[in-house]
Amino acid sequence: MTDEVLTLTPELLLQAYAVGIFPMGSEGSEQELYWVDPPERGVIPLDGLHVSRSLRKTIRRGGFEVRIDHDFGAMMRDCAGREETWINDTILDLYRALHERGAAHSVEVWSGGRRLGGLYGVSIGAAFFGESMVSHVPDASKIALVWLVARLRAGGFRLLDTQFTTEHLESMGGIGIDRAKYQTSLQTALRHRGRFGALDRDADTETVLGLL
Repeated sequence: MTDEVLTLTPELLLQAYAVGIFPMGSEGSEQELYWVDPPERGVIPLDGLHVSRSLRKTIRRGGFEVRIDHDFGAMMRDCAGREETWINDTILDLYRALHERGAAHSVEVWSGGRRLGGLYGVSIGAAFFGESMVSHVPDASKIALVWLVARLRAGGFRLLDTQFTTEHLESMGGIGIDRAKYQTSLQTALRHRGRFGALDRDADTETVLGLL
């Protein structure tokens, strides 16, 4: 990490991802950012997502709808709505600009006109960089992650970067890899082109689960 204050454009942000670094906002500032290049990088192998029996049961029970890119800005604000957050105003503006360019996406879980949770991230080549996720009810972010991985697999993606590892992500198959291994995986993924829109937005539950 560095304390250097950055002025970023969407184009520079994409270049940063392509070399393996990403920005985070300063909690004490609405505008300041700093670069992050962790020695251990969190990833979820796209052939190794763990979907527990109870989560599969919840998914098959239904009662929710998964929407892709329905309201990207609102999904970001949901993720930022914590007591402590690194998603400041500069981050919000930059990633909304990436979304307008088709380089950032949200996966949102809805029910009864209410967003229950979801996630958002950045797509470059055949790499997807997960930025943040949130749940307002149990399992909402896990459902979003299931739909994301199915979409990435359908679209020929090679890498799902989660930045860090957490107990939540580890329970879904997340692992930590060292910087050198991450760079190899990243550069391989960038040599290919994933199609985030390959999976039908209205794909049913069994289609989604069948892709995992």
